[in-house]
Amino acid sequence: MLHAVVGFIRAHQLNIMLLLCGACASITILLLNTRFLAKSKKRILLLMELIAMFLLGFDREAYIFAGVPGPTGYVMVRISNFMVFFLTPAIVWGFNLYLMDWLKNEGGMEKLPMRLKVVHYAAIIGMILAVISAFTGLYYYFDENNKYNRGSGFLLCYVIPVICPLIQYTVIRQAKKVFPKIIYLSMVLYIFVPITCGLLQIVAYGTSIVNMSMVLVSIFLFLFTYLDINDTVERAHRIEMVNMEESRNRMKRLFDQTASAFVAAVEKKDVLSQGHSARVAEYARRIAKEDGKSEEECEHVYYAALLHEVGKIGLPDTIVGREDLNEEETEVFRQKPVIGSEILSRISEYPFLKQGAGHCFEWYDGSGYPDGLKGEEIPEIARIVAVADSYVELTSKKKDREPLPAMVVREEIMKEQGIRFDPKFSEYMLQILDQEYNKEIAEDVTVETELKCGKYRESIATGIQIQRTYTRIRFKCARPEGETHGFSMPGFVLFDSYDARVHVSAKSMEAFHYLEYGEVWMDGHVICSSARDMKVDVKSLPTPEESVDETVPVTFEIVAAKYEDHLKIELESPYHHTTLVVALPDSTKSAYIGLTGENCNLTEIEVETLPEEIREFDIPRIVESISYIDRMESDLPNIQIDRPRSASTKGVEIMD
Repeated sequence: MLHAVVGFIRAHQLNIMLLLCGACASITILLLNTRFLAKSKKRILLLMELIAMFLLGFDREAYIFAGVPGPTGYVMVRISNFMVFFLTPAIVWGFNLYLMDWLKNEGGMEKLPMRLKVVHYAAIIGMILAVISAFTGLYYYFDENNKYNRGSGFLLCYVIPVICPLIQYTVIRQAKKVFPKIIYLSMVLYIFVPITCGLLQIVAYGTSIVNMSMVLVSIFLFLFTYLDINDTVERAHRIEMVNMEESRNRMKRLFDQTASAFVAAVEKKDVLSQGHSARVAEYARRIAKEDGKSEEECEHVYYAALLHEVGKIGLPDTIVGREDLNEEETEVFRQKPVIGSEILSRISEYPFLKQGAGHCFEWYDGSGYPDGLKGEEIPEIARIVAVADSYVELTSKKKDREPLPAMVVREEIMKEQGIRFDPKFSEYMLQILDQEYNKEIAEDVTVETELKCGKYRESIATGIQIQRTYTRIRFKCARPEGETHGFSMPGFVLFDSYDARVHVSAKSMEAFHYLEYGEVWMDGHVICSSARDMKVDVKSLPTPEESVDETVPVTFEIVAAKYEDHLKIELESPYHHTTLVVALPDSTKSAYIGLTGENCNLTEIEVETLPEEIREFDIPRIVESISYIDRMESDLPNIQIDRPRSASTKGVEIMD
């Protein structure tokens, strides 16, 4: 195998030499145009590639003109062989410069190892010996046929190329941590490949394996250096990008904190509006996301919405937060978007801020203010902010009302589609509203496990819905310790409400469509309010003759179910068993039980849905059912729909 390789090199070495010389020349041109290398390293690599190119070039010429008669052959053979022996230690000298530059600049060594200085001067001595050999025949001589022959001191010419690299390797090995892996590998190859080839060339006479290997590793040294620099540049680029991203994030955080602080200062003018702008901003961003906008565009929408109320800072405190404005005050209030636009127009880098504040009160049909813009004349970002702002306004607590329930808000937004709001963005808002509402109803209603009741109806628990399947409610009740006087009894409120809670204010009752059917006490006493009728059957249970200690908790139980417009409720206490039948206003109404009491504590409240369903004949009807269809029929029979799809007509065929 070795003989085959040597034979191939011997047969084609002139072509191989020419190819390697061309590679060195190409690398030299690349180095001349390279900008990412340090000047000192660039100069050294240029020197090494030129030495390698001329070394192999003159070596090739020596083979070409060997044995060629005549003056040209005589001169070229001698010049070529001299340059080969001169440049061989020169390439060691060049590599030594490269190694010292690495240790000094990248390695940060102030004092270089003495071994490198020894190699430095040894390489210079090797070049001087090459000059002496040209005149004395120490390394080589030429016979009468103008052919090269080894001299008596031929082996001396291998001392520098073999010993000096070994010394250099000891330094490289010692300072291994200084070099990147790829550079360390290139240096090891640079040292040991020529040494190995040098030993091979002793037996492979007539080839220039050493010189070719030195040129080859010089090429690899440049390539590995280039790869390392490329990695360094990429790392620097990544670091720069990370720093830029961090700087961008810092600026964003600063802007966000500044904007939030500014908004908080504006909202100080109206206590009930605190947090309003932040909520509007979040919903506006969600609308933009639903519309498929990019993250950057969503951020623009967010900050435009966050700052849309800044014009409030220029309004008189006497009109901020008031609903009952006269005509003159209304005109002053309508300057809010104009003031906000003027303030934000100074932030020229973000023109969308001005658009959000200046036009979010425009109406889609053109009846808004301040400019009466219509449809798509209104900036898109302002149309998004407008619907988000209205949603937050409707779902926020005001001086004269509680937050409106989801159903009412949905209806309000639907009514204003195409009038006040952009139909597309209001549709996205409705989708978000439905998502939130469905999430709320999907979660189990949290019912209080304990309830402390002082004065009458002072505390009322969250409503427990009565459905067609039986619901059982158990709890323990006792008079508070230390209270021995006054009435003490648990009870509950029967009602209907969008949010399953009892309301007392007129505005709140209207907003949540609150309807109270009546009040029931666990001893069978009832107060009928909006129910059409209530029928009570109370059976007293035997109790001990001695007085009962009301501070000891006793167990109560309620079992209830609903069939169409009637409720059946069974009440169980240690003293009474009560059956209650309630007739609701109509079949469309829901019914909730809100536990309450007077001068008592309710503990260990448990709610359980039983598997049994109530049937029609399980509840005695105490009032007639309400009919809205008891009248003359037409082509199709009259139907009464009091629940979703509770009735339908027969199908009507559609003809041509």
